[in-house]
Amino acid sequence: MKPNGIGKCIVMREWPTPRVWVRSLRTVVLGTLLLTYSVAAHAAPKADLWPRWQQHDPQNAQTIDHRLWHTWLTKYVDAHHPSGITRVRYATVASDDRQALQRYVNTLQQLPISTYSRQEQKAYWINLYNACTVLVVLTHYPVASIRAINISPGLFTRGPWGAKLLRIEGEKLSLDDIEHRILRPIWKDNRVHYALNCASLGCPNLASVAYTASNLEHLLEQGARAYVNHPRGVMFDKERLHISSIYVWFSEDFDGAPDGVLRHLQRYTSGPLAEQLQRYSGKITHAYDWRLNAP
Repeated sequence: MKPNGIGKCIVMREWPTPRVWVRSLRTVVLGTLLLTYSVAAHAAPKADLWPRWQQHDPQNAQTIDHRLWHTWLTKYVDAHHPSGITRVRYATVASDDRQALQRYVNTLQQLPISTYSRQEQKAYWINLYNACTVLVVLTHYPVASIRAINISPGLFTRGPWGAKLLRIEGEKLSLDDIEHRILRPIWKDNRVHYALNCASLGCPNLASVAYTASNLEHLLEQGARAYVNHPRGVMFDKERLHISSIYVWFSEDFDGAPDGVLRHLQRYTSGPLAEQLQRYSGKITHAYDWRLNAP
């Protein structure tokens, strides 16, 4: 959920249209290098299936133990912040708890995940992504934004998402691999965007409990409703609709833009917000807050 954006942590833009992009590109006078950078800065990775991870065993009833992660979350995640945005108390994490978190991630990497059922795999990848993200932040803390952790390869990259931080079944994986090459293309469930947390205030909340095969559906639905009905997900300001940039970056996962996104939002909104969305037909702006989700 994080293209390699540039500029301020909070960026407000109108929904990009082909005509706007053409006009914008015509104004570029600094050459091909700058043009490439500009386009990449506003693009998100496409879902690109890594077929090797499609393997699963529907007959395998074995479950994965996520208790270490669950315990860590209940201790360091503030799910009741008055802003409605979950905060992670990175500054207070004890050395023993950081080591426990590392053990959890190490344990997940040692599992033959391809032999598990689809539901176990889905919870596994979500938990692994979120736990690894927290570890990355803890390793570089204090930072104002996860985008300042520039460990990804490539000239025009920001953040840690492209770094091969994990090794599973002999394969090196990055956070981008988990999100864009495994979770998105295999499950084709746009609600995973509400489960994956990129340690930013603009991101959907980091769940305060671990995902499991049994609570997966409930948590995905809960996460979607919480985000869509919070101002950083969807809000109206003087009759203008503002949405999270997630819906623009990943519009392909929401049946295209903007109609598909509006249909998705209408499914999860409630009350006056739902009524406003139902009759809205104006312009849409989008924004995202990249500041760290710390207290």
